[in-house]
Amino acid sequence: MERIAITKQAAEIVEQLKEKHGDLIFHQSGGCCDGSSPMIFPKDELYLDESDILLGVLRNVPFYMNKDQYEYWKHTHLTIDITEGRGASFSLEIPLGVRFIIHSRLLSDA
Repeated sequence: MERIAITKQAAEIVEQLKEKHGDLIFHQSGGCCDGSSPMIFPKDELYLDESDILLGVLRNVPFYMNKDQYEYWKHTHLTIDITEGRGASFSLEIPLGVRFIIHSRLLSDA
């Protein structure tokens, strides 16, 4: 069952970032600095451990969530989208004047 998706607009930003930065990784921690928002980083600049869960791959970019955050979201389907405005994070899209956001719905076969 698919657990995560991405909008066309957000996918366009991901492709733009891949061209500039190479391999990327999404992470949602639930921590400080907009940590409850999805953030995207160069793949080699994020340390993952057993507390991170792979939810899926979007545009060839793996999406991980901290397991504590996953406990809150495990019953939902997540769609990554983009909105105008700057977040308070170190995510790569911030200099573009946009930030990634999450839309959620109950996880079901539909």
